[in-house]
Amino acid sequence: MAGREAWPASKEPDLPELHLRLRAEVGRIDAQLQAMLAAMDRLQGLLDAVVTISREVELPAVLHRIVSTAMDLVGARYGALGVLDASGEHLEQFIPAGLSEEEHAALAETGMPRGLGVLGHLIRHPEPLRVEHIRTHPSSAGFPPGHPYLGTLLGVAINVRGEIYGDLYLSERRDGQPFDVNDENVVVALATAAGIAIENVRLFEQVRVGAEQFQRLLLPALPDLRPFTAAAIYRPATEPSQLGGDWYDAIPLPDDVVAVVIGDVVGHDLMAAAAMASTRNMLRALLFDGSSPPGTVLAQLDHALQAITDNPVTTTTLARIEPEGAAWRLHWSTAGHVPPLLLVPGRRAEYLFADPGLPLGVDPEQPRPNHSRPLPAGATVLFYTDGLIEHPGHAMDESLDELTDLATRYTGLPLQDFVRALADHHPSDGHDDMAILALRTPRS
Repeated sequence: MAGREAWPASKEPDLPELHLRLRAEVGRIDAQLQAMLAAMDRLQGLLDAVVTISREVELPAVLHRIVSTAMDLVGARYGALGVLDASGEHLEQFIPAGLSEEEHAALAETGMPRGLGVLGHLIRHPEPLRVEHIRTHPSSAGFPPGHPYLGTLLGVAINVRGEIYGDLYLSERRDGQPFDVNDENVVVALATAAGIAIENVRLFEQVRVGAEQFQRLLLPALPDLRPFTAAAIYRPATEPSQLGGDWYDAIPLPDDVVAVVIGDVVGHDLMAAAAMASTRNMLRALLFDGSSPPGTVLAQLDHALQAITDNPVTTTTLARIEPEGAAWRLHWSTAGHVPPLLLVPGRRAEYLFADPGLPLGVDPEQPRPNHSRPLPAGATVLFYTDGLIEHPGHAMDESLDELTDLATRYTGLPLQDFVRALADHHPSDGHDDMAILALRTPRS
């Protein structure tokens, strides 16, 4: 071409080939980005799963959560966790997930797996196991009648403090693909976190049992209060190592009189438990006078606590039940405590609302009001701490109404069953410990 040099044939770009190469490179970069995003999602899912598992404080809940989160992480249709017995050779517990109601029913008569076949292989060889066709595995022993079809398997052992605790089994990815190395890696990581969570729950349970036993040692066994009947129960908070300051007491006094106290020291620690014990013992000493009204006794207790202790603020209700003709009379005084509940056969349950007074440890110079109420034969007076009713999601009036319904429903039970039913079905969220004491006057 005149005035222009022709491009050498060997130098001319092959545009279609260049376009294909660019498309391939963009595709490769896109695939890498997608793989990175998938890896990030999987890592985030693993982190979320670890956090979720670590929040559980009951072992059955932890074990079920481990199975369900593992299934979610790899998209498995079925999952199970087999817990080994003390010998480490057999399953003592098997927790399945993903079975339909029909599948559960079909397997109801087969009982728990015994750890044979491929399950047994993982018990004997606790390395991660990926199987594309279970039936062709050398250890396969088949499935019992009614068992859903399982083609693939991913098995990972769970270690707790260096010992095999059990095995996590996953089967049938929902996308129909066999489990891959990425699935294996994420489940191995989850199993490591699961072992830590299981150990934490075990330690939590030991601490909780120890705290509850210590708390119960500080509380008295109710004495013979005849002619009255009485029952009491204590329940610790659900939080770990939560020693509490809730207590109850009942003391028989001369002339068929009984003194009853329920109280709650502020705090959830060893100091609260020690303060509870010292307060209860001081009050017992003051009550052996046997004649002072409850308000006077609480005023004396408040002055004594201020003079010789540094105990935290305490709420309490002190009551005296004494004969009055053919029936009985209740005298009581409260120090910032929740009101007693009165249940009389044939009548509507009634809270004994009255001037509550200030909690102990606030201002000992303030007067302590006394209150009085006749009690007919067969009446039940329920004393309790706020741990029975407090719930952050409910108004106090709503919780009190729920307690009224519960008490009315169970009031016909023997007293020990009555207080146990209230503790079992309480309207609170369990964040605080609770003490309950019920006293019933003799029936005519």
